[in-house]
Amino acid sequence: MSKTYTTTEERASYGIGHQMGQQLASNPFEGLDVSIVMEGVKHGFEGEAPSVSNDDLRAAFMEIQSRMEAAKQEQSAGVIEAGEAFLSENAKKESVTVTESGLQYEVVNKGDGATPSAEATVRVHYHGTLIDGTVFDSSYDRGEPAEFPVNGVIKGWTEALQLMSVGDKLRLVIPHDLAYGERGAGGAIGPYNTLVFDVELLDILG
Repeated sequence: MSKTYTTTEERASYGIGHQMGQQLASNPFEGLDVSIVMEGVKHGFEGEAPSVSNDDLRAAFMEIQSRMEAAKQEQSAGVIEAGEAFLSENAKKESVTVTESGLQYEVVNKGDGATPSAEATVRVHYHGTLIDGTVFDSSYDRGEPAEFPVNGVIKGWTEALQLMSVGDKLRLVIPHDLAYGERGAGGAIGPYNTLVFDVELLDILG
């Protein structure tokens, strides 16, 4: 059962600890021991000499960082490989066009309106998923189209929109280097993810 904190000082103290815990949980390493973390906090707060030498601390931090980078690279390699396999398979479809950049698109519906320039602002409906079908964003689900400058989005979108006419609906498969690359985007889109979008160009606003 959780302890109840009643005074302002107790609640503030608990809040500081809870925030520290959340920060640790957002980027933990394998083997992280919270009880030892708390011991280090206590020693630091009370001005006690560290139980670990500076040299040993530096060596430990470097080793942990090296392990985390290796794990990230291994995970990224698997994501890149899965994306490349998906792109390769999708490119075999007769209805799919592959551009020089590597962008893949398929015409779902053909319109007959104007085509936007890179400087134009457009209104679109879209539905975005990872290659496993996980939805990360959808204006259709929100029930409201999005508006943005053509040159203010990811490279794959900027290229695709300039291939579209108002009324067009395309299915895009965007390689990671034309999407969010090694950075990813928030928690939903990890590094090196290949993305799939259904995009409908509704209007050119200017």
